This record gives sequence, C-alpha cells and structure tokens, in this order.
Amino acid sequence: MKAFLAAFRFVHALIALLFGCAALMLISVAARAGWLAFGAGGEADAQAIVEAVGLLAAAVVALQIAETIFEEEVIREADISAPTRVRRFLSRFFVVVVVALAIEGLVATFKAIHEDLTHLAYAASIVLATAILLAAWGGFVHLNRSAEELEPEAMAEAKREDDKLQ
Repeated sequence: MKAFLAAFRFVHALIALLFGCAALMLISVAARAGWLAFGAGGEADAQAIVEAVGLLAAAVVALQIAETIFEEEVIREADISAPTRVRRFLSRFFVVVVVALAIEGLVATFKAIHEDLTHLAYAASIVLATAILLAAWGGFVHLNRSAEELEPEAMAEAKREDDKLQ
C-alpha cells in the first residue's frame, strides 16, 4: 500500500511540475507580447498590454495550482476528508481563480469596449459568473465553519501539518 501511495505522490509531483512549467511559459509569452506592444505605443498596443495582463493572471492560477498540489499532496501527504482540510484546500484554489476571472472579465470588458460592443455581453457574463462563484465560496466557507466546530481536533491537526512547511 505504501508503494501505491508513493506512486500517487510522484504523479502529483509531476502534475505540479507541469503546472509550474505552463506558468513559466505563460509568463514568457505575456512578457514578450507586452514588450512588443510597449515598443509600438498606441491604443491597440495598450490593448495588447492588457491582454498580456490576462495571460499573467492565467500564469498566477497555474502557479498557485502547482504550489497547492505540491504542498497538499506531496509535502503534507494530506488526507482531504476533514472539513478543515477541504476548506483550506478549496480556499487556496478559489482565491486565485476568482482573482484571475475578475482580471479576465476586466480584460474582456476593455477589449469589447475598444473593438466590438457585441462582445460586452460575454465580458459581463464573466464578471457575473465570478460574482456568483465568490458568493458560493462565501456560503461554502460559512457552512463549512459550522462543521469545523464539531471537529476541533481536525483544525489542530491541520495546524500541525503547517509546521512541515516552515
């Protein structure tokens, strides 16, 4: 059984590495696109810089997912079954996703305003979906907190696991 769990840790480490590589590639593409747009200087180039910011937001999401997978599955070897662990794991993920979606909504809005107003509904749907996701996450955290109070030992264990990272 230990060999089986070690194989899962290895696969999780590989996935985290691939997410990290994807983040580095996105950063590289965004830096190149932003630099090329900066050199020309115009309204279309400003839009290209804003799109580069959107790529950087995607890179942050990929990097955060890599870090979360590595810390939770490889370093901590955490069992995602206790309410505390579920809330902490999902909160780390959702904070980045919500911020990235909000940035993407702003990028889409900027692009729609300057290129084609028919795409404004698409941008608004991104912003609305982000707001719904944020509200749902808040509801989840509120309900999960009640479950955590029933298992105070799970919170203590999660705090002990944090010591592995320091």
